[in-house]
Amino acid sequence: MTSADTCLGGFDPAFDPRAFRRALGRFATGVTIVTAPGETEPVGITANSFASLSLTPPLVMWSPAKASRRHDVFVESRHFAIHILTAEQASLCESFVRGGQSFDLIDHRLNADGVPLLAGCVAVFECALTATHDAGDHTIIIGKVVRAWDSEGLGLLFVNGQFSPLAAIAPAASS
Repeated sequence: MTSADTCLGGFDPAFDPRAFRRALGRFATGVTIVTAPGETEPVGITANSFASLSLTPPLVMWSPAKASRRHDVFVESRHFAIHILTAEQASLCESFVRGGQSFDLIDHRLNADGVPLLAGCVAVFECALTATHDAGDHTIIIGKVVRAWDSEGLGLLFVNGQFSPLAAIAPAASS
């Protein structure tokens, strides 16, 4: 039996959400932290639902889960920043999973809009909210990138339920 034969068997994701989640996990995604000013303090959340949408105008999107306690803060925020993490920042990522966060312990600064900007990331996109769209158990948030920067280094990937540095899958340099 080939892997194509296995794929042809299929399953109904509506009746087997665990299998659906497992199948989605086969797709490697980058790891980001999205930050925004909160009502009383800044907020951050780990997200792998980031994508570029347009070069002209410069648009990106991401999707917080509606079940997240931080969902409404992000949907209502006029400004946010998306940080693409380096291969060495897995522990930083974990500090923003499921409500855990303390900006007091993280190297950051606030931009003019009060958005926390994290230090040491491979890329950062400062955004102004342009649209939100209902998407099942998530909300799609679209932002216009008003400032961006990047640095040398490899991004952190998430695949099969675990972190993986990009170097682990990058082809070896030819001699």
